[in-house]
Amino acid sequence: MKKWKWTLGVAFVLSIASLIIVINVYGDIKSTANEMYTPINDKVSEIRQQPVDITQDKEPFSVLILGVDERATDKGRSDTMIVLTVNPTLQTTKMLSIPRDTYTEIMGMDFKDKINHAYAFGGVEMSMKTVENLLSIPIDYVAKVNMESFVDIVDIVGGITVDNTLDFQFDGEHYPTGELELDGEKALKYVRMRYEDPLGDFGRQNRQKQVIQGVLKESMSLNTVWNYKSIFKTLEDNVQINITLDDILSIRKNYGDSFKIIEQLYLNHGEGTMIKGIYYYVPNESELQAIQANLKKHMEM
Repeated sequence: MKKWKWTLGVAFVLSIASLIIVINVYGDIKSTANEMYTPINDKVSEIRQQPVDITQDKEPFSVLILGVDERATDKGRSDTMIVLTVNPTLQTTKMLSIPRDTYTEIMGMDFKDKINHAYAFGGVEMSMKTVENLLSIPIDYVAKVNMESFVDIVDIVGGITVDNTLDFQFDGEHYPTGELELDGEKALKYVRMRYEDPLGDFGRQNRQKQVIQGVLKESMSLNTVWNYKSIFKTLEDNVQINITLDDILSIRKNYGDSFKIIEQLYLNHGEGTMIKGIYYYVPNESELQAIQANLKKHMEM
């Protein structure tokens, strides 16, 4: 009898402890979401007549991820630009990495330039409008991530492992081919190198994906779970989103299965060219039109 009482007592204590942890974590999530939330002046894309409905109609939506390299004396540029379209009916997500040197019209400036300069000229809003014009789809949500947070996130999860296919040196570090263990600083340098890569920016995009996958894998470890407060603090300091906590919870509830299958799209059949001594990447028009049609169909437009 005493054994059963002891077992029930432990179960009761663990249940209460678990409940307290959940309540505390939820409070931290709410606080973090509020800290990261940054509204956009133009809440609805001009391509849409009304905001996307992710609660009742569960419509497909899009997200623009901007990886910004900000410094104290420089507003920075969006060195990483990734567009995700999410379709809950098909339960699929499509991901397109836009080359940072893509030559396109900068909306609001009346001239063409590298797409990553849109952020320097007009911040998140101009970046959204410029990407919308390039891809002919609405951008519903945007997440701006300070690339310096890469260091903190990788270190919090205890470092990552990547399979490097190119032997290179960059910024004082040597990256031989094969399996590599990277801390935060080495991971940041690993994704920044591009000029020595025969694939240029496309090689850099592949390394970015390797690092992201490595972080996701390590984030499942028990050690990382216990470090969730450090992760939340890093997110608060380095991430801005125009997604409210209610929308985040709705996406998690209604679109969870849509992230199990991610199809990667590539804008890689264009040509590099020099204009007035500056390098630009000019997209292949046929390929661009095919991607536009692909994304429109996925968003049921």
